[in-house]
Amino acid sequence: MDGQHEPGGRAPRWRRHGPAWWDRPDDEERRPRWPWRSTVLVTAVMLFGSHFAAHAQAGERSGLGPFGHALLLVTGAALLWRQRYPVPVVCGTAGATLVYLAAGYPYGPVFAAVAVACFSAVVSGHRGAAWTAMGCLWAGHALVAHWLYRWLPPSGDSAASWGQELAIAAWVVAVAALSELARARREQWARERAERAQAARRRADEERLRIARELHDVLAHSISVINVQAGVGLALLDTDPEQARTALTTIKDQSKEALGEVRQVLGTLRTPGDAPRAPAPGLDRLPELVEQAASAGLTVEVAGDPPRLPPGAGLAAFRIVQEALTNVVRHSGARSARVRIDADRGTLRLCIDDDGPATGAEAGGSGNGLAGMRERAAALGGTIEAGPRPDGGFRVLAALPIDAGPRTHAKEDDR
Repeated sequence: MDGQHEPGGRAPRWRRHGPAWWDRPDDEERRPRWPWRSTVLVTAVMLFGSHFAAHAQAGERSGLGPFGHALLLVTGAALLWRQRYPVPVVCGTAGATLVYLAAGYPYGPVFAAVAVACFSAVVSGHRGAAWTAMGCLWAGHALVAHWLYRWLPPSGDSAASWGQELAIAAWVVAVAALSELARARREQWARERAERAQAARRRADEERLRIARELHDVLAHSISVINVQAGVGLALLDTDPEQARTALTTIKDQSKEALGEVRQVLGTLRTPGDAPRAPAPGLDRLPELVEQAASAGLTVEVAGDPPRLPPGAGLAAFRIVQEALTNVVRHSGARSARVRIDADRGTLRLCIDDDGPATGAEAGGSGNGLAGMRERAAALGGTIEAGPRPDGGFRVLAALPIDAGPRTHAKEDDR
């Protein structure tokens, strides 16, 4: 069949994933072009083939005259509209073919037009019209061949055998069955395209969520430290310049580290699929978190030795501890916090406690800290519990399967 092309010579996506026009999506906005080549080919086969059939059936069927040639030409030319108006075309070609046979003209490739029109109607979704047209063609032929032949040309014709009728019925069923098969394949390709598009959208959403989570964790922690140190530097700028210098040095170091991590995250956008230039942070960098928290005025005690973790679990554990300590700096009046690490039976447990009351202070946060922690844990099949402790303060308790792979993301509200 005739293919369609987009401007610029590129084949449209439906052409690249399936056969020709009948793999075109139902919601294709552009109307199909005229199928000139296939129409001319089928019409030529009908005209020349019917001439040979007329010679072979001389004495049995009427010879092709002007009316016979006109019927063949009209039947073939109707196929030019089969993609735009499949129902009128399949009904019209079936009717014209029945008139051709009733006029006593020779059997032959005249049935090709009906087959192509039926195929087009079925694969475009008009199955009832196609089956009805083919059934009417067979019933009309049976009526002509076994009853009306007495009054129709050629003169002296006898009734056709029922074996011939069964052969025509088998041909009708075969054409309809092939059309149904093509329609089923077309729907299957359409479903596969939709599934591929949905999977691509889901991967894009998951990647956006991952990048947003990484940026949030990196920036929230770093900016919180910078905010605290900037306040210290401003307060001590006149009274204790040396301490103010130390605060400014901390701001410089923290901002440099934050910029490095942001570049690493954004690098995955510029070159998707490439390996990161720096290893993902893990619990082996916990001393850095403790030092950064100390520079923000928070004393952190660590209990337990970090186990060897796969990169995914290590990154999630690091970010959870980082976000929990950031929340203590930003939202709690406590000046100390405790981090307890425990690995047992394939599960890593992290417990981050502080003793201070909530201050309600914000440092430019987005309110997505706990939601991001829960999403990280859920991606590995783990859980996060966060809330006030009975004896005061706040606790974040994380349980992460050490050997688990990524799963689905969960969305919950922030603290």
